[in-house]
Amino acid sequence: MSDAQMPVDGHIIPDTDTQETREWMDALAAVIANEGKERAHFLLEHLLETARQHSMDMPFSAHTAYVNTLEPEQEARNPGNVTIEKRLRSFMRWNAMAMVVRANRLNPADGGDLGGHIGSFASLASMLGAGFNHFWHAESENHGGDCLYIQGHSAPGIYARAYLEGRLNEDQLDNFRQEVGGKGLSSYPHPKLMPNFWQFPTVSMGLGPLMAIYQARFLKYLHARGIANTENRKVWVFLGDGEMDEVESLGAISLASREKLDNLIFVINCNLQRLDGPVRGNGKIVQELEGEFRGSGWNVIKLLWGSNWDPLLARDKDGMLRQLMMEVLDGDYQSFKANDGAYVRKHFFGRHPETAKLVEHMSDDEIWELRRGGHDPQKVYAAFHAANEHKGQPTVLLVKTIKGFGMGKAGEGKNTVHQTKKLSDQDIRYIRDRFNIPIPDSELPNIPYYKPADDTPEMQYLHARRKELGGYLPHRRAKSDESFTVPSLETFKAVLEPTAEGREISTTQAYVRFLTQLLRDQALGPRVVPILVDEARTFGMEGLFRQIGIYNPAGQNYTPVDRDQVMYYKEQTDGQILQEGINEAGGMASWIAAATSYSTSNRIMIPFYVYYSMFGFQRVGDLAWAAGDMQARGFLLGGTSGRTTLNGEGLQHEDGHSHILAGTIPNCVTYDPTFAHEVAIILHHGLKRMVEKQDNVFFYLTLLNENYAMPGLTPGTEEQIIKGMYLCKPGAEGVQQRVQLLGSGSILRESIAAQALLAQDWGIAADVWSCPSFNELGRDGQDAERWNLLHPLEQPRKSFVQQQLEGSTGPVIASTDYIKAYAEQIRPFIPAGRSYRVLGTDGFGRSDFRYRLREHFEIDRHYIVLAALRSLADEGKLPVAKVAEAIAKYGIDADKINPLYA
Repeated sequence: MSDAQMPVDGHIIPDTDTQETREWMDALAAVIANEGKERAHFLLEHLLETARQHSMDMPFSAHTAYVNTLEPEQEARNPGNVTIEKRLRSFMRWNAMAMVVRANRLNPADGGDLGGHIGSFASLASMLGAGFNHFWHAESENHGGDCLYIQGHSAPGIYARAYLEGRLNEDQLDNFRQEVGGKGLSSYPHPKLMPNFWQFPTVSMGLGPLMAIYQARFLKYLHARGIANTENRKVWVFLGDGEMDEVESLGAISLASREKLDNLIFVINCNLQRLDGPVRGNGKIVQELEGEFRGSGWNVIKLLWGSNWDPLLARDKDGMLRQLMMEVLDGDYQSFKANDGAYVRKHFFGRHPETAKLVEHMSDDEIWELRRGGHDPQKVYAAFHAANEHKGQPTVLLVKTIKGFGMGKAGEGKNTVHQTKKLSDQDIRYIRDRFNIPIPDSELPNIPYYKPADDTPEMQYLHARRKELGGYLPHRRAKSDESFTVPSLETFKAVLEPTAEGREISTTQAYVRFLTQLLRDQALGPRVVPILVDEARTFGMEGLFRQIGIYNPAGQNYTPVDRDQVMYYKEQTDGQILQEGINEAGGMASWIAAATSYSTSNRIMIPFYVYYSMFGFQRVGDLAWAAGDMQARGFLLGGTSGRTTLNGEGLQHEDGHSHILAGTIPNCVTYDPTFAHEVAIILHHGLKRMVEKQDNVFFYLTLLNENYAMPGLTPGTEEQIIKGMYLCKPGAEGVQQRVQLLGSGSILRESIAAQALLAQDWGIAADVWSCPSFNELGRDGQDAERWNLLHPLEQPRKSFVQQQLEGSTGPVIASTDYIKAYAEQIRPFIPAGRSYRVLGTDGFGRSDFRYRLREHFEIDRHYIVLAALRSLADEGKLPVAKVAEAIAKYGIDADKINPLYA
């Protein structure tokens, strides 16, 4: 390329006045030399702004050249023993490979196909080594500990390191992916399965980066509120370039820059491969990601080329090598590393005479040894150091690697490498030789692990580095050192008592009253974390704005439009509310950070995240499952619940199935309360379990926006409410015909209304049961069934449903605002000989008045009466003609379309 040409973002633009260009370049160089880079940057920005003001078309480019961001002279030097660190990496590479191959070769059960991954850790080993040896602090007296979001498929390498450290033994390694016996290692990072080891579940692609951003923000929140000193803590997040296609991976990066989360470091492992093939075969994923992050305000550090490229780049006076690096596509880069040095000479350097000449003195083997940046320990250390020291912005490291580095023909750089888990003897011997592992040929068929003696320099160095950094990682705190006493139930007396005559409230208002009272507690009040997604006024919580403030690290630098009102929108640097905007995924990620703070920060926090129930588990179910894995503790509140309660909002707002979805998470305890006292009892019970006992559960409650009189707590029913069922309104005594009506949430009041109709119109008595949790009743019944199955010679246990109903008589009818499957869970536990009929809201939601929606879904008082009459008729206790009479009496359209299909 001549001096009359200039590469600009991959394109060649001719220079029409080379002398003028030289003068400008000399002037810029003089400014840099004499006044520094900041001054030069200011002048360039000023020039660009002046050009824009003169209406020049100045397209923005967030891309830089396809070379390392750090020049060699800018690199911090690795202070470690590079020879020993290389040996340790080799041992870990070998043991990680051996673990996976042994699990799939030496265990013939089920065909010996347990899976596992070798290629991901092979591409990450240098980066993980640098972090563990030099950067990542464990929790200690002087440091809260760094948070590590490990790329899930690299788990075998983390286990291999823990084995060398003495934290895992050979027996555990041999039980990789064999966990049922209780001594295995989980396939991926799972805190539930390894509660003292893994902190964060990361293998559900995209959730790691999203959760990590909100984790970093929550650390800042804890510090701003004076709850914990987190100023030295970092959140390191390892991601794959293919993972960045998940919308969650990039979905919150603007939050990170907006709130200046300089405690956050993304490391994107750009090995250019997805699971099946190239990430951007026709493009350049590094450049694409650079534009995304730089445009969002992140500090971007590219590490693409190893140290042995530096001499070539220094000799690249005409810029042709840089141009070649930019113009070659990722699909071709992958092909280069799947071949050999001769192939690279011909198909890479051979594209231009100038670049071919650059390497004419090099052998094919020397060309093959030109490494990518992620496999150069010095370059990795320098990039990590620069990221660790950067202030004022989050940092992303775009690090180019080779998937399966060191695996040779077994998969290095090949499309198949992600699925490679069974290696041939020849492949194993190649890896042994390449990384100089001292295992003789005679032992290779057994693929033995390798661990040096404790007194060797390698082992002494390994332990010394971790001692310097506070201890071993990853490590998870299972219980907080803190302890709290939850205020007595009497503290919430105002929510437990009946409403005054003529007064009506909703269960949402009851929740807000409970929360307001809890905030007044001197010990626990500051630990409450209210989380909102731009719906505070919907749920009657705007009063909290003024009371406790909205967290904003910048404070409030404007005058709010409602400043003259009592409940104005108040943001402050130590605000308590996390206001996430219209962003359920962000709200859930914030909730997870708070709900696991007992583990990550040794601080018990109590998050209350309230949202439209339809936009909860249905929208962020994967995050809710991850919360279960992370042993989260906190409250999720779905309002307004039920398919007919949010009456004007229509199909996508009306929830008829969130309890079914929530019930799939084993440690999620769910309730659909009807009355204020039920809300108070459940919330208080949740606090006792999660705060006092530190049980690893979280609670989901659905709330209503209907106002009605609250009956207050009947003493003695507290435990029954928690178990999921209590008699709230007995029917008249001495009546011959009797039925049992079950309900929850908004539809319990329809059951109460049906009780009156049955007595008034048909002379039938009905007992009304409030069932705040069909999920808990179902779990209890299944547990009793299991016990009875396994203990055939002992007295059978009775489910709680059976215990409650066995003293009653007559058929049982359940009606809820949820699909029939919700109440169907307890069918097996209805006492023998009793019929059970379920009404529910199967089908799409729609807009209308509540009474019409309940009629449409056939769950209102008239359908409850009809179901009761039909059940009695089926038992021969009532003429079937009475059912037809009821259909006519209540104007029921017997021929309308089933609402499931309407």
